[in-house]
Amino acid sequence: MADPAPGIPISSSRRAQLMQIAAHPDDDLYFMNPDSQRLVDAGVPLVSVYVTAGEHDGRNRIPGQKDEVPADKAAYSSARHQGLRQAYATMLGLDKFTAWQKGVVTLRGDRRAEINTLTNGDRRVELVFLNLSMHAPRRWMALPSLWKDRALGLRTVVADDSPVRKADTYDYDALVDVLVGLMEHYRPTVIHTLDPDPDIQHSDERTRKKDSEQPGYSDHADHTAVASFSWAAMVRWVADATDDGGAIPPFVTTSFRGYYNRHWPKNLPERVLEEKAAHLVPYGGDPSWNCGNSGGCGDYNVGGARPLTNRKGWVRATHHRYPDAGPVVAAEPDGRLAVYGVLGLRAVRWRETEPGSGQWGEPGDLGGGPLAPGLGGVTLKDGRQLLFGLRFAALGGHGGPNRREIVLLEQREPGGAFLAWTGLGNPEHGDDRGRRLGVPVAVADRDGRVHLFVRNADKGVNGRVRDADGTWGPWLDLGGAEVQDGLSAAVDGAGLVHLFAAGRESVHHWSQDTPGDPVTSRAGTALPVPGGPVAVTAVPGGGLALHYRAPAREDLTAVRPDGTALPRVAFDGYGPIAAAPTPQGPVLLGRDLRGRVGIRTPGPTGRLTVRTQGAVALTGATLHNGGKHGLLAIGMGADARPWTWDPEPRTEG
Repeated sequence: MADPAPGIPISSSRRAQLMQIAAHPDDDLYFMNPDSQRLVDAGVPLVSVYVTAGEHDGRNRIPGQKDEVPADKAAYSSARHQGLRQAYATMLGLDKFTAWQKGVVTLRGDRRAEINTLTNGDRRVELVFLNLSMHAPRRWMALPSLWKDRALGLRTVVADDSPVRKADTYDYDALVDVLVGLMEHYRPTVIHTLDPDPDIQHSDERTRKKDSEQPGYSDHADHTAVASFSWAAMVRWVADATDDGGAIPPFVTTSFRGYYNRHWPKNLPERVLEEKAAHLVPYGGDPSWNCGNSGGCGDYNVGGARPLTNRKGWVRATHHRYPDAGPVVAAEPDGRLAVYGVLGLRAVRWRETEPGSGQWGEPGDLGGGPLAPGLGGVTLKDGRQLLFGLRFAALGGHGGPNRREIVLLEQREPGGAFLAWTGLGNPEHGDDRGRRLGVPVAVADRDGRVHLFVRNADKGVNGRVRDADGTWGPWLDLGGAEVQDGLSAAVDGAGLVHLFAAGRESVHHWSQDTPGDPVTSRAGTALPVPGGPVAVTAVPGGGLALHYRAPAREDLTAVRPDGTALPRVAFDGYGPIAAAPTPQGPVLLGRDLRGRVGIRTPGPTGRLTVRTQGAVALTGATLHNGGKHGLLAIGMGADARPWTWDPEPRTEG
């Protein structure tokens, strides 16, 4: 583990680089898009690392063909690689059969991997195939066994038409070391991984096998193992880089849900879905194509329209494991803004160079790592800041501990230094259930109490309250039905604390009866079905407004907590919404159908303004409205630095 103490120097990077680490060829297309495509479209170079050969049983089944396809693992692995080349060529705006530069890269430990490179103007994609076997003798699920078993060695598959012609062997440490070496070589500023801690999911055995899920959890076992290896590699990269006084590598992380998409409402509207699914068509390929690859011209198992017609619906949603509502923004006593986020798996603070400048100095390390993406934040009455994170307290394979905990960082004085990190524990009993914890969300009430909420292993909510004197009460189960992560908390005009979360069939609501009472579940309110997290904000005249997108819809739902519909707001797009109150009504921040950040101002004369300049924005941005700064949107860019956008200039387009 990296040292969680603060004050370590942080490297600076002025260029962006995306690295995504997938278990199988196509995990990126199913689960990480459209996020990856938005970055590639903006000119961010991409290196995509595929850990397994994807060879499965070696049968590249042709849709509609009754005859059994002979098993050929080397050919099937090669066909899937060709499918990826076809998919990414089209993503770069080229013909699907565009020739790639094929080569061999030497990795740590003198292991070798195939690397494919293709460029189009300022856009560049590199595909790295480690090609570890999905299955091994006496171990059907080889990658999960490699994560758990210190003694296991796993051979690679030599794919047809690959320039790599000799197999290698990997053990646990070798795979982590190879991933660390790739991170050190490419210096990514954005890392995409799969879900290291998927939801508990109890299905009957027939359904589980049909859904390709591991026993007890809502994902493929290879996804979980590769995500765990990816996180272990990120932790080791930071630890190695900071050894003997070195600097923290600046990168941000997004982990994507996998087969979780099967179980929850789909959150991509038709126009975004069509764009995402379009890249799976060339990946699936067709046996009649003349692509020049002897192993085959794609993964025929998912060819044609099958991704859209598959009952599992994986392609119809893109969910983040740690939903990030955007950086925490706070005003400091000298008038400058401070932005808090997670960089290099650690909490950091950026400060404005001058009050109102919107320009940020270098990040200051606050420690606490390794942290999951995103922080919860609360500003106390005296102006001090509280930050909450989800910490990987232990992340060990081969039988080692694997623990998560909620941690707190408390500011000593407004705008000043911080106290030492404090562990707030985990409401779950046992490491396995504790790994399912969601990201912390907090809000301060009028009396100075801080209410902290997290999604738990049963997909319900736990809460903990800090009194005005700083004393914490115990973790309490707040009940309620199953919800997704990405909780939203607010205090209404009467001083009551409210919590909202997206469920399968409605938005779930918790609140107080009177100020100071416990926050309890409010059953029976029929709110429209949500497709993802809910934005909640105060409205003129008192009360709260909720804004979110319904499943597969591009328009916004706007309602009060009692279900009363509010006037329609024209803001077509996808993904979560952020909101901030103004005397005229809520200002909304979100993405349009092209993935661009936009702000919608309230009222009859309100308009949608779209951000068209500056560093390409990652998902999750914060609205700040106050003082000399006016209305600002603040988020993280693909260069791992915060960006600020004042929507007043005419940047719509």
